[in-house]
Amino acid sequence: MHLYLLPENIFLNISQEIKRVNIALALAANDSTKEVGLLDADIYGPSIPKMMNLKGNPELTPKNLMRPLKNYGIACMSMGFLIEETAPVVWRGLMVMSAVEKLLRQVDWGQLDYLVIDMPPGTGDVQLSVSQNIPIAGAVIISTPQDIALLDARKGAEMFRKVHVPVLGLVQNMSVFQCPKCKHETHIFGADGVRDLAKSLRLDILGDIPLHVNVRETCDSGQPVVISQPQSDAAKAYLRIAMEIVRRLPVPPA
Repeated sequence: MHLYLLPENIFLNISQEIKRVNIALALAANDSTKEVGLLDADIYGPSIPKMMNLKGNPELTPKNLMRPLKNYGIACMSMGFLIEETAPVVWRGLMVMSAVEKLLRQVDWGQLDYLVIDMPPGTGDVQLSVSQNIPIAGAVIISTPQDIALLDARKGAEMFRKVHVPVLGLVQNMSVFQCPKCKHETHIFGADGVRDLAKSLRLDILGDIPLHVNVRETCDSGQPVVISQPQSDAAKAYLRIAMEIVRRLPVPPA
């Protein structure tokens, strides 16, 4: 274990919160012996509480550390547990960084095997602060295949390389839409944009996530698809991606 009760395998996930939640759940589902944590570092738009069906304030330990809230076997910490659900966070950069530091350093995670950090979009202060101040095992970058999204994905990969965080690979999100009536498949956002980007960056593709309404509906209801529909194509995609992530994580020292 590292200082401040952080686990050996900490990795960053860059994309929509739905993907991060399901990947964290897939890590736990693939190996029931592993303890998984989910840290919501999106201070301005925390959504982990709703998607993980969690409410309430964290309890404090005798050492004055916050104890994560837990559901579906996942320990979760979010700014959303510390403010009202509809309250906006109108803070300047220094206050945001202070909040991120508190979520990182003042939480008793217990004995975790994996900690997934849910990052906000972009390559700003939060990403730099997290990657420079705690040991990160790797970053996973998730993008849809259209050109505009790929620009941000490339910037994210290059930023992590500059701060010496290994990029474990890319995931193509919303890769294909299958009509629920005729089963015809359409690549609404393009077919191979993320694969082309991975090739140019010399990175691996960890998997594809289909565009399906059940992914959105299940997270909106606080019952993510990996938990509520484990036999669905979307859930199976997350499970495969989680396996690919684990394969690429460094083996912690004995």
